[in-house]
Amino acid sequence: MAHEDRYGLPLSTASDAAASAYREGVDLMLAGWTGTAETLERAIAADPDFALPLIARARVHAFYQQGDLARQKAAAARELVAKRGTERERSHVETLALAIEGRLPEAIEATLKHVEAWPRDAVVLSLPLGAFGLFAFSGMADHDRARHELCERVARHYGEDWWFLTMSGWAMTENGDVARGRGITERGFALRRQNAHAAHAVLHAMFEDGSIEAADRLVDEWIPTYDRAGILHGHIRWHQALGALEHGDAARALAIYADVLQPSATQAPPLNVVTDGASLLWRLSAYGHAVPQELWLDADAAAQKLFPKSSLPFADVHMALFAAATQNRDALAARLAVIEQRVAEGKLPAGPVVPAICRALAAFADEDYAACVRTLAPALADVVRIGGSHAQRELIEDTFIVALMRGGELARARSMLDARLHRRPSLRDTRWQAAMA
Repeated sequence: MAHEDRYGLPLSTASDAAASAYREGVDLMLAGWTGTAETLERAIAADPDFALPLIARARVHAFYQQGDLARQKAAAARELVAKRGTERERSHVETLALAIEGRLPEAIEATLKHVEAWPRDAVVLSLPLGAFGLFAFSGMADHDRARHELCERVARHYGEDWWFLTMSGWAMTENGDVARGRGITERGFALRRQNAHAAHAVLHAMFEDGSIEAADRLVDEWIPTYDRAGILHGHIRWHQALGALEHGDAARALAIYADVLQPSATQAPPLNVVTDGASLLWRLSAYGHAVPQELWLDADAAAQKLFPKSSLPFADVHMALFAAATQNRDALAARLAVIEQRVAEGKLPAGPVVPAICRALAAFADEDYAACVRTLAPALADVVRIGGSHAQRELIEDTFIVALMRGGELARARSMLDARLHRRPSLRDTRWQAAMA
């Protein structure tokens, strides 16, 4: 009997065991659940000539910045699918391989072409979605809208699919339709509770609509079902720490950091290790809470090993947080020189907003709030180009508002806070408003 994936697409394997393990492995990957790698390895072992589990396994390696292993498996999958694979499978493997190799413009072009032909290929459709997807890291200013529009184009092919509802709802939330996005994501979450991406997407909607207490309850109730080794475990707790900061509870935020985010405790992928740790410590400090310097130094030492050179703008901005907080001017200067060269050569799609943010963060740490404001003000509209989610990028806006307040530009700070509070309630923003009364 011919085998198919869960979306009805043919699989080029005669092995029941390989097809079954591949279907399970893909679902685990799409849910951000533990056991993904092991299940895909079972599929590979059951049929070593079946290319799709190999390219899926390569993608998991890429999540964890295991570049050599990812590229080796991608190359092997290309060879296998050329010998035994349908047109769809060949395109599937090539598209994932381009993403794994960091060839973003080619990967985006291949993804859109592939999705047009095979809209129910969820693994390929997943590539441009999410805060760390191809669209987010493309440097485009409208990646939130692009994700939403892509999901709208293919929605009729998915119906009430738990994965698609999760990701399309989140795309809607990030594009500004928070109430509708939350409802759709919650539908997907109800269909499969063992889905870390759904829990995560619901938390984003709750962040955007100000449901801080509900978000805290959700994490408390759901996180015991999710292994600490899960790809999003630490990041979901990071969301809970943001909720603690909304209440001004620095002790709880620091406790969460110590439990799951600090380098000695985390099991997260490298990009999350760096971005979650740096952004939480920076927020704590910027909001006026004391952060032990050894936390910064330990986290910086780990980050330098993970991202020693300029890479993704989103990573570079967070490395700039470490350099600014630890007063490591040499590290920041070296990274900025590479970033500026990439901008000058037209090799950094996100553009000049990246060095502008880095310089503004350094000025803030030096307590030169006027310079921070002067540098960041013209760049604020382009911060979206660095990628990540709105919740993650809000750190930059927070820094700008605090710089305005500390620099005495209270009218501008009030105006920005008024706009944010009009969009959603925030205990922190309300406290900041009251402090300027």
